[in-house]
Amino acid sequence: MRARVRSDLRDEDTADQRWSDDELDRHLARAVAETSLAAPREATATLSAPGGTRDLDIATLGSRVSLDAVEYPAGRFPPAFVAFSSWGDTLTLLLAGAPAASEQVVVRYGALHTLDDATSSLPPALVEAVATGAAAYAALEWASYATNRINIGGEDAARDYHDWAQERLAAFQGMLATQGRTRRLRSRRLYQPVPAALGPRPLGE
Repeated sequence: MRARVRSDLRDEDTADQRWSDDELDRHLARAVAETSLAAPREATATLSAPGGTRDLDIATLGSRVSLDAVEYPAGRFPPAFVAFSSWGDTLTLLLAGAPAASEQVVVRYGALHTLDDATSSLPPALVEAVATGAAAYAALEWASYATNRINIGGEDAARDYHDWAQERLAAFQGMLATQGRTRRLRSRRLYQPVPAALGPRPLGE
């Protein structure tokens, strides 16, 4: 990912790099965080109900961005999705009765993506978006730093970097808008509650 960003920034000369690895990592982390809000990593957790309450503790769902669906009772086909509400680290099942102790509840949620030297949870469709966003933030940082300074690239260097960064930032935001819209449409289709079975319909209807 650093190599992708350096390529966009034309900063591939290892003997004279304008941005350090740590600086690019910081911009990549910001781009990953913003990408995660638009198109979170899809995650699933199975929780055990404590019994006697409709409330479940979801503090263990680390890096949680959104709660998308709750399946209860677990293991049915088609899945039985139920209405729910949340406040802080508490998930409340909007049911007539509380689940029995140790009954399983499946929670489908969105989480922050991970990107480090060892692993990445970014799907291919988001890799280019993150690289674009990180390059934009790096260029904005340099343009801000170079303002009112003597630059080898000339008087317009800072402005040119700023204009280029704004263009890349607009492209990044456009990618996130597309990914976010796609995910919302898919979530609504997948998690639409299954209606109750209908009895025989009278003739003529």
